[in-house]
Amino acid sequence: MSDKNKAILIGICTDNRIHEEKKASLQELQKLADTAGVETVGRRIQNRESPDKRFYAGKGFLAEIIREMSEKNAGLLIFDNELSPSQGRNIEQEFEISVTDRTEVILKIFQEHAQTKEARLQVRLAELQYQLPRLKRLWGHLDRVKGQATGSSGTARGMGEKQIEVDKRLIRIEISRLKREIAKIYRQKETQRKQREKIRKVCLVGYTNAGKSTLFNQLTQAGVLVEDKLFATLDTTTRKLELDKGRDMIISDTVGFIANLPHHLVASFRATLKDVVDADLLLHVVDASDENFSKNRQEVLQVLEQIGADEIDQVLILNKMDITDKVILNSLLKTYPDSITVSAARGEKMEELLETIDARLHEARKRVLFIPHQKQRILSHLYELGKIVEMEYEEKGVKITAVLNKEDLPEFEKYIISPGLKSDSK
Repeated sequence: MSDKNKAILIGICTDNRIHEEKKASLQELQKLADTAGVETVGRRIQNRESPDKRFYAGKGFLAEIIREMSEKNAGLLIFDNELSPSQGRNIEQEFEISVTDRTEVILKIFQEHAQTKEARLQVRLAELQYQLPRLKRLWGHLDRVKGQATGSSGTARGMGEKQIEVDKRLIRIEISRLKREIAKIYRQKETQRKQREKIRKVCLVGYTNAGKSTLFNQLTQAGVLVEDKLFATLDTTTRKLELDKGRDMIISDTVGFIANLPHHLVASFRATLKDVVDADLLLHVVDASDENFSKNRQEVLQVLEQIGADEIDQVLILNKMDITDKVILNSLLKTYPDSITVSAARGEKMEELLETIDARLHEARKRVLFIPHQKQRILSHLYELGKIVEMEYEEKGVKITAVLNKEDLPEFEKYIISPGLKSDSK
């Protein structure tokens, strides 16, 4: 029996000008397969004007692949493109093999990596939405057995057809339940957001495996699991980010994006991606050593646009500077002059990054204030919003030197007794 943990990967290229791009896509699919526990024993690309309506690839081309699969004891065929329900069914019936596509592999990885209730609900919803139109493929074999039932109208209705109707109804019920559960989580997040409206929020985004979680750990010492696998992070992790001046903020690490990320998967993760949409600043982390840097960056920008986060202020983080060719790195810095180079793995340039984050979110200045003793509420508020540099107790009150953000100055304007200096002048 063929080993279903061994697979041959197939891609269809309809334009010779993007042949190299298709090769890169198949390499990424191999990483996805590896993360899903499937060994790749071959990669093939067919050049054709358009996908075949019945089999997506050409029938003759598929016959060659089947022979190769037999020789290599491979039991699974994985398409780089998403197959229609009928195409997957036609291939399995015609060639008697197991077939899947990029979307199903991604869903399998998400299922294995989902740790929290929220992530499991979101992955399950995406799976059911993917499976619903494909039920005929799952149950079609029942129509090939003897004993088809005949309805009262005289129309023959197969066992598979009846099973599909039952399953569709059950799946739709389950989809509705999951959507209600996720909507509840979404409302809870919205409540939490309103409770911390005055706290500035930073969010890490980027292509999967760009090094977001490693950078998050360097900035927060959170100890988030870091693996050299795609989609190692599914659940959003949030921590307080402490700065040297001004008000502290919170920073979140989010799920990585990838090319051809299924739309229903993005929709299912609406609650998780809420942290991205609500951010005041996005740190767009890219792997500067990746030859597909530009394409991966564009994929992330497309997803951000899809979820309505494309207008949020961004800082481009060129990660893995320690393993990136210097000529390439200098070229990227010329192309993106406002970007920052870091090595998350080595913890290099973290101070510069923190200063940039603070500068983008706050204009902090040093002020000298006098707070009367009877205004203890104002003093408490000052502790919450500012950084106290020096205190001097006097007969009628407290003279305080503090670093305050520009947006907070109006609350303390009547207590300021000296003009402000930039906080880094201290």
